Amino acid sequence: MPLSVPLCFTERLWLSLGLIVEAPIRYSVAEEGESGSVVADVAEDAGLAPAQLSARRARIASPAGRQHFRLERGSGRLVVAERLDREEMCGRSRTCTLAFELLLADPLQFFPIEVSVEDINDHSDPGSRFPVEGAQDFDVGSNDIQAYSIIPENKFFSVSYQKKNEGDIQVQLVLQQPLDREEQSELDFTLVATDGGSPPRSGTTQIHIIVMDVNDNAPIFTHDIYTGHIVESAPEGSLVLRVMATDADVGTNGDISYQFSQVVSQSQSAFTINTTNGEIRVKTPLDFETTHKYELGVRATDGGGLSALCKVLVEVMDVNDNAPEIVVSSFSSPIPENVEPGTVVALLAVRDQDSGVNGEITCALEEQLSFALRPAFKNYYELVTVSRLDREERAQHMVVVTAADAGSPPLTSTHTFSVDISDVNDNAPVFNQTSYTMYVHENNAPALLVGAVKATDADAGPNAKVSYSVVPARGPEEEPCSCVSVNSESGGVFVLRPLDYEQLRQLEVVVSAADAGSPPLSSSVSVRLLVVDENDNAPLVLHPSAATWLTGPLPGPCPTPIATRSASPRARATASSSS
Repeated sequence: MPLSVPLCFTERLWLSLGLIVEAPIRYSVAEEGESGSVVADVAEDAGLAPAQLSARRARIASPAGRQHFRLERGSGRLVVAERLDREEMCGRSRTCTLAFELLLADPLQFFPIEVSVEDINDHSDPGSRFPVEGAQDFDVGSNDIQAYSIIPENKFFSVSYQKKNEGDIQVQLVLQQPLDREEQSELDFTLVATDGGSPPRSGTTQIHIIVMDVNDNAPIFTHDIYTGHIVESAPEGSLVLRVMATDADVGTNGDISYQFSQVVSQSQSAFTINTTNGEIRVKTPLDFETTHKYELGVRATDGGGLSALCKVLVEVMDVNDNAPEIVVSSFSSPIPENVEPGTVVALLAVRDQDSGVNGEITCALEEQLSFALRPAFKNYYELVTVSRLDREERAQHMVVVTAADAGSPPLTSTHTFSVDISDVNDNAPVFNQTSYTMYVHENNAPALLVGAVKATDADAGPNAKVSYSVVPARGPEEEPCSCVSVNSESGGVFVLRPLDYEQLRQLEVVVSAADAGSPPLSSSVSVRLLVVDENDNAPLVLHPSAATWLTGPLPGPCPTPIATRSASPRARATASSSS
């Protein structure tokens, strides 16, 4: 790479207009330098920090309009924008100076810059002379050598000869037009020397011209844009593609090396290029979901410093390496058991970071009769009820949603909704018997427990809390029996006052069981209370009278004695147990 050296620094002159006018900052650079070659750190030479270049919108302004150089704002360096050809720009002028300005817009400021383009010996110009050994003729005078010629004549060389002194002729081959080694690398012709004798005699020698190469050809890529494809699962070192450039020059001028010239996004860290053969390979793991396309700039540089650029596009192909995701937006639990079919329980979305068929998702429920998935919008689904729910039958439902992509093999993910069913008061209390029969011995103690009723409610919470009460048997207008009561919590039945078998042998009451729901539900049952006789009365003879029996004759056989009555064994056991 040609070196450039700042030639001088000059003092600055401040003008009252607020602009800074300075003597030029001068640099020199060799011609044929490659694009991107660094000329100098112009920010440092101008006394500016690189950050000021961006802040003040610095740029290169050229009066001629053509930009031979460009400014790197980030680094503050002045670099070659295109290949410089001194002969093309300045012809055969002894000096070749390119003048332009470094312009800072805010506040406005100019820095004049002059770059001298130095010549390198890259041309054999027309008119160049190449001395050759002259022929010898032992004759003298007019019989000596008189003329030289070329056979066959060609457009590149002519022969020039000039007599210096007696017998000494200077012979030169004169270049008539530029040579191009890439078009014709060698020339052969005959140089003829002719004397002045009669008849004239001549001598010949073969001239073999080898055209030496100069670096006048930049590398040329076989394509301006290369496109490669690589799967995201490709291991490190996998070949993406190979770029190729050719150079018409030979030797070191035709030796090409490759390197990345411009990196977009994370391309530099993701790939590496072989400087010798142009192979681009994977350097770090790829991820289609992070970056699916890379754009690389590749520079081919020959041994003489000339270069060319091409663009490389690398497309990363997706593989099915991401399972679907289930994202829950809303979820309601518990839900009442009396909700209507079609009630929305949850809203969820499914997504897959893969693309194509790898990102196509199907969503389903596992063996579910009470719930279903209903498409809502794009990739959203609603989890809805499809039938009546019954908490008493099933208080909790485990609903499993499965999302599967269409990759090969497919990847799946699941999400489980635990749906609790809340109770509503849809069940009345139920007694464990259709009717109850209880026994009590007469002459019982007050508030005697004679038995208990039991009712259960299939609901839950307050809806299942049962309370008992005695209600009128024939409607609300009738007062309930005052001699019997029931415990509201336990259902125990109590006889509140002593009973007399001889006056009341049985009674029947109605017991109601009501839950605490709103509104409450209730049921009732009949309780039959039998009074068991006790031997609490002495025998009483009503007929015949005692006097008649003692004095009169016997009318017949002796009457059968009145047997005393006692309670049956079952009645005694019941009353005893009740007390």
